[in-house]
Amino acid sequence: MSKEILIKKYPNRRLYDTSTSCYITLDEVRKLVIDGTPFKVCEKKTNEDITRNILLQIIIDYESGDGEPMFSSELLTSFIRNYGEGSQDSFKSYLEQSMDFFTQQQDVLSEHLTKTSVENPAEAWMDMGKKQFDIWQKAQKQFFGKKL
Repeated sequence: MSKEILIKKYPNRRLYDTSTSCYITLDEVRKLVIDGTPFKVCEKKTNEDITRNILLQIIIDYESGDGEPMFSSELLTSFIRNYGEGSQDSFKSYLEQSMDFFTQQQDVLSEHLTKTSVENPAEAWMDMGKKQFDIWQKAQKQFFGKKL
């Protein structure tokens, strides 16, 4: 695994990548996320970890841009309702497990679609369905603490 990149945010709001000794943009930080490159963003003056803030800023930029937003008003309302409530930890856990499940499903689908040759397409779809069902059961067991 790659070494974590340290990015410093200066008071002028510019981001400085200490591994390449140059300024970078939010879009370049987004590329680090997509590439799976570990990084941490710290405020230059206080050395406070502001990685979450930068990630939220990337999401805000994409949500308010010209493209189709990912989060509906209803979904954002649900997020806001769960802040500070007794259900916040459960909601956070549910979202994290849902994202893990979604990622695992995408990996299974990608694996099946990138195979160079499939002798029996029906068998391949059955295998993919079984793998997805197994992933779903594992996620349910983790969230609910029991086997379905």
